[in-house]
Amino acid sequence: MEEHFWTSGADNARATTATNAVMVFPYPPGILQGDQIWSHLRQRTGWRSVSMAERRVTRCGDIAILTYRVSAEKPDVPIYKALCASTYLNDDDRWLRISHQQTAVT
Repeated sequence: MEEHFWTSGADNARATTATNAVMVFPYPPGILQGDQIWSHLRQRTGWRSVSMAERRVTRCGDIAILTYRVSAEKPDVPIYKALCASTYLNDDDRWLRISHQQTAVT
């Protein structure tokens, strides 16, 4: 599910994300919430390949936190490397992303 967040475009990401989710990206754009997220992601989706390492899952009841190191690639853009964390809520047997954070690795 998290890998599809990177590779399947903004519509798929939106379908698996809570309505008022919060996402934190390296500045700019910084902290985004709700519809601000989708304006940003429409311009910055389309990763051709994604490699995730150091994957970890922490679960507490209906909340799960996924952490990982990502290396993402798309045409005509330098490889993007970041440390990431996504928090999911199990809402009526459907996991929805309620937050996502990326910290660029230089």
